[in-house]
Amino acid sequence: MLRFRTLTVAAALAGVVLTAAPAVGAPAPTGADEPSIAAALSAPAGRTPAAPPALLRAYERDLGLSPQAADARLAHEARATQVRDALARTLHGSWAGAWLEGQDATLVVATTDASAARAVTAHGGRASVVRHTLAVLDGAKQALDRASDASSPEATPLWYVDVKANTVVVQSADEARTETFLRQSGVDRALVRVERAAAAPRPLADLRGGDAYYIDNAARCSIGFPVTQGGQPGFVSAGHCGQPGSNATDASGYSIGTFQGSTFPGNDYSWVAAGSDWTAQPQVNDYAGGAVTVAGSAEQSIGGSVCRSGSTTGWHCGTVQDLDATVNYAEGSVYGLTRTTVCAEPGDSGGSFISGNQAQGVTSGGSGDCSSGGETYFQPVNPILGVYGLTLATG
Repeated sequence: MLRFRTLTVAAALAGVVLTAAPAVGAPAPTGADEPSIAAALSAPAGRTPAAPPALLRAYERDLGLSPQAADARLAHEARATQVRDALARTLHGSWAGAWLEGQDATLVVATTDASAARAVTAHGGRASVVRHTLAVLDGAKQALDRASDASSPEATPLWYVDVKANTVVVQSADEARTETFLRQSGVDRALVRVERAAAAPRPLADLRGGDAYYIDNAARCSIGFPVTQGGQPGFVSAGHCGQPGSNATDASGYSIGTFQGSTFPGNDYSWVAAGSDWTAQPQVNDYAGGAVTVAGSAEQSIGGSVCRSGSTTGWHCGTVQDLDATVNYAEGSVYGLTRTTVCAEPGDSGGSFISGNQAQGVTSGGSGDCSSGGETYFQPVNPILGVYGLTLATG
């Protein structure tokens, strides 16, 4: 069973890491803005609210963490997010991504600039010097995305940037067809690693989320996050749950409202405008008789913990594996998804992904189930808010 030692506040402040420390007496690094890095690493940590008991129980069940270790990890991850974002700005063109690693959930920063790496290390961090910047790898992934728009990528269900391996991973159920697709895409083959696909992803249709809702008295999905638009309440969910104009009702058949916008494939998100008799509460059902209050929507790091609430399987937790993955369902490609180790089943679609008290996204699809395990993808919430001009309900 994976366990984490309890982190002190001091340890949480020393969150970044390098494979080799600079030699004693080495000259001052010049590849990065060292004062900015120092400020990023020495800024006071923000206060992290106490985690609800149901959240701590889920961390113990799914991640093997005691309540004390889970509390410490949540505080550490919040701090790591602050440091990661500051370093991404500071390292500029040498930035190659970041992730959390090891029993202490240490923040590892990848960079193509060895002198910048020494600067990170000099301030108590850990870095990995790599060959390709994140911009280069993102460019290769975008080439695959454009190619999938032009023609269906047969037998190629998933691709994403693997920042740990500093490559683009393409999963394949038929290597010959995948190689043909890669040649047609024009992507630099040296940037790509092909892996055997274990299972084809599918939309978790039938459907999913925090609290259940029903579409046109037929399919069931789950509410992602309550929102408002110009004072009107509503919620975001998965795009494959319904089309603009579709009706959404609760379990008793009482009208919630109608779908105002929906995109699938390409993206997998939607928003439903509710009637004035509904209130957008800043909460996610914990399926243990309570709720988690949403405080914001800061994006979790690769390797960080994340939990999902859905109307079929309730509350389950895991970790973020990759960001900005392209998932190729039978219905078409969906871009910009986050890959996780959290399980899900049909009926959970659209439901809430949350890290601590920070909204992450809405459930899209996956493989496996909550008996045998699997992986699930979510559509990040911040782009949904931006596209539709929505305000996340927070408290």
